Amino acid sequence: MSKNGLRPFAHAWNGITATYRTERNFKIHLTFSLAAIALGIGMHLSASDWCWITLCIALVFVAELINTAIESVVNLVSPAYHPLAKKAKDAAAGAVLIAAVFSLVVGGIIFLPKLWRHFVI
Repeated sequence: MSKNGLRPFAHAWNGITATYRTERNFKIHLTFSLAAIALGIGMHLSASDWCWITLCIALVFVAELINTAIESVVNLVSPAYHPLAKKAKDAAAGAVLIAAVFSLVVGGIIFLPKLWRHFVI
């Protein structure tokens, strides 16, 4: 692959690392993702459980990256307060919240019965 063929991947990686460096919530999501991965390894999750866990992790990171992109563009085009700018930013944040809550529900469905059996029985 030519050097120019790799450029889109470099731009994508730059977007991920810039978001990591500047967004506190991205770091929080990363911490919880690593904790879920460590717990999953320790609990010897099934392949289907891993599919759900990795889907949730990816979903939250995708939502957070899109939220950051939307917030950045809105701040660029509307530096002063505008109700439509607020609406766009709130909707993007809402998408992250939905992804995070979905991930918590899936994590609960997968991990709670296993933890219950491990600690109670």
